[in-house]
Amino acid sequence: MPRVGDITRKTKETDLHVRVDLDGRGEGQVKTGIGFFDHMLEALARHALIDLTVEAHGDLHVDGHHTVEDTGIVLGLAVAEALGDRTGIRRYADSIVPLDEALVRCVVDVSGRPHLTYQIEILKWQMLGEYDVYLTPEFFRALVLNAGLTVHLDLIRGDNPHHIVEAAFKAFARSLDAATVLDPRVTGVPSTKGTL
Repeated sequence: MPRVGDITRKTKETDLHVRVDLDGRGEGQVKTGIGFFDHMLEALARHALIDLTVEAHGDLHVDGHHTVEDTGIVLGLAVAEALGDRTGIRRYADSIVPLDEALVRCVVDVSGRPHLTYQIEILKWQMLGEYDVYLTPEFFRALVLNAGLTVHLDLIRGDNPHHIVEAAFKAFARSLDAATVLDPRVTGVPSTKGTL
């Protein structure tokens, strides 16, 4: 069975369509109107080895907040739909990713219990093109809550905001891939409760 999630969501602030194939090849087709954010979502697709389509139209004349947060919501819903009952997955994974001086760790549990611990402090506020670096935790919080994931993201070291944000997206991507991959040794759901 294909593990695909396809979600459309329209509000007064955003109009979004996201399609995720968890067993893809890392191909991303992303249009949010925020160049750096597109780059991060394409990196997420590439390093999670998922095929990802994102079409977002948001109130960018206000700022990028609604577009970034709502993309997280819809991506999370699509991931949850693609996972289904989570049968056969590995469930847990961690990854440490460097980008020059930046080093970020991500730990994922595909638990069905949404929780985000985000320990990435960027001391130097910066716009990366039209992307506000402080929207990064908003994106991950929305994604995690709607996908039913437990995620811990920690900055080990780093000072360049671009490098830190990109390393965070890539560390999450690699952990998501490893946690959601189907393992032929796993029968049923990886939980003693029998459900996730």
